[in-house]
Amino acid sequence: IASRIPRPKLLLFKGKARIVRAPSAHRQEQEFNVIENLRNIAIIAHVDHGKTTLVDALFRYAGTFRQGQEVAERVMDSNAQERERGITILAKNTAITLQGHRVNIVDTPGHADFGGQVERTLSMADAVLLLVDSFEGPMPQTRFVLKKAFEHGLKALVMVNKIDRPDARPDEVLNEVFDLFVDLGATDDQLDFPVIYGSGRDGWASTEPTATEGDLGPLADLLLEHVPFAETDAEAGLQFQAATLDHDDYLGRIAVGRVHRGVLTAGARVWITHPDRAKPVAVTVKNLFRYEGLKRTPVEQVVAGDVAVVTGIEEIGIGDTLCPVDQADPLPAIAIDEPTISMIFQVNNSPLAGLDGDFVTSRHVLARLDRALTRDVALRVKSTSSADSFEVCGRGVMHLSVLIEEMRREGFEFAVGKPRVILKDVDGKRCEPYERATVEVPSDAAGRVIEYLGRRRGELLDMNHAGNLTRVQFKIPARGLIGARTALLTLSQGEAVLSHVFDSWGPDGGPIPRRTNGVLISDRAGEVVAYGLDGLQDRGQFFVAAGEPVYEGMIVGQNNKDTDLELNVCRAKKLTNMRASGRDDNVKIAPPIRMSLEEMLEYVEDDEVVEVTPQSLRLRKIVLNANDRKKDKKRAAAATS
Repeated sequence: IASRIPRPKLLLFKGKARIVRAPSAHRQEQEFNVIENLRNIAIIAHVDHGKTTLVDALFRYAGTFRQGQEVAERVMDSNAQERERGITILAKNTAITLQGHRVNIVDTPGHADFGGQVERTLSMADAVLLLVDSFEGPMPQTRFVLKKAFEHGLKALVMVNKIDRPDARPDEVLNEVFDLFVDLGATDDQLDFPVIYGSGRDGWASTEPTATEGDLGPLADLLLEHVPFAETDAEAGLQFQAATLDHDDYLGRIAVGRVHRGVLTAGARVWITHPDRAKPVAVTVKNLFRYEGLKRTPVEQVVAGDVAVVTGIEEIGIGDTLCPVDQADPLPAIAIDEPTISMIFQVNNSPLAGLDGDFVTSRHVLARLDRALTRDVALRVKSTSSADSFEVCGRGVMHLSVLIEEMRREGFEFAVGKPRVILKDVDGKRCEPYERATVEVPSDAAGRVIEYLGRRRGELLDMNHAGNLTRVQFKIPARGLIGARTALLTLSQGEAVLSHVFDSWGPDGGPIPRRTNGVLISDRAGEVVAYGLDGLQDRGQFFVAAGEPVYEGMIVGQNNKDTDLELNVCRAKKLTNMRASGRDDNVKIAPPIRMSLEEMLEYVEDDEVVEVTPQSLRLRKIVLNANDRKKDKKRAAAATS
């Protein structure tokens, strides 16, 4: 496949002959009007395949930055967690000028947990640029985001990125991309995708896979030639649909979306409509902006086909349509996949509650969750039997962990329970979500990984080798992946890379092994003493260090055995007026295990929670008193018998 195919050509993909037809002439004469100098494109890819880095290179090529301007790496990743994690969490808009043409760009997340961002922002694009790593090839998230693009009927352009890698295999990767298009049911027009090679980090592209230098001129030519012109009908009534929401202390609520029809004018009186609401709401467009590079530029009008930024309308939500007064004609609601994971958010009631956080009540927590719902349509919040707890549903553990981390940084203090999969009735049968998981491990650890995932009800789909790495694909229940990332790192000496994406709903896969080790629990309140830890090191591995505060029921370590054990980590050496005949033994304590928030969420069991404060993350039992836990266990055993 080449970027330009002048005549029908026979290509071989994995030994199978397939006809690739010459692309049809570009659409220039249509029944509707088009803006020939306007393009809308979304950049999609798997995590860490170079989307945001490529946008940086496009900024430099288009002259968005002035000469000598200091610009941070991955400038579009403005969120603190995005820069720390190295991934894109929130979809963002920008616009550049290429050869006199305005190009609106949507930088989408690559992780499937943030698929809700992808689904609603693709409505602003006319085509997608699919980035694929020249060594890794298509990954689970590649399949996910490309499937969403095809569901929107968008044409895909392919860039094989990181072509300068020493282990690059562009021909094999291109074959895999073509097979992926076929598997996803691409149309004949979508199968005629143009291909370009390059390096987003170094800022060059070429139509030849053997190139080693240049600029992004070939990529700009590709975009301008193959991305369809933006459709417009400026004479019809206004239709603007909000796809992304933000907030500014001065401007209020910010809605970003595409003007699908008509002209959006600053100061105009419009209706907010939605297909699920019968009664529209009349509002005024207070301020109107367009994207110019990294800035929002105020404008008086935005015509159909362009992306607009509307501010000051507090009533607007994601999926709402702005229409002329007395002409309610909402666009179809934005369809979002259902959540697959749920957690219980509850008020923190530990003995250390209220020491760090500024917002600790159920009213504060619920108000913050409601605010998150307005910006993330993939979230769900449900009430429970307790007024102090709420069930929060999302697309995955990372999806919810990002929300938890945002809340703790804002001063919230609360506790969260074990992630649970959401069951669904399909054709009268109770089904659970299944994931398509891909694990890359050193070949000598592949056997251990396959055995582990097999025990967690995984079905091996594919296995292939590339150098000293082995890639295995599994279809596995979503609950089988909870806690699997840490275990796989242990089995592979820290070298396993796990990625997964929702595959389908299926019947109950059967029992899955739980955590094999019990926990060490503090039996009293106080501060951890090094002398006490030294005498208990043979019991297991500790999560706390000397000097840290603990309380009764707090989990302080992992037991070497499969049962829970209460112990005293606050025990100090008794002081007397008798001197030792020899010098005291030096206390040598192994450093504590420090788990991240996501690791803690995957570690806890049903009777445990993660205590989240702005300063600390702690593990604890739901019932703090040991005697009360024993009574609950006896009652549960009697009920089951």
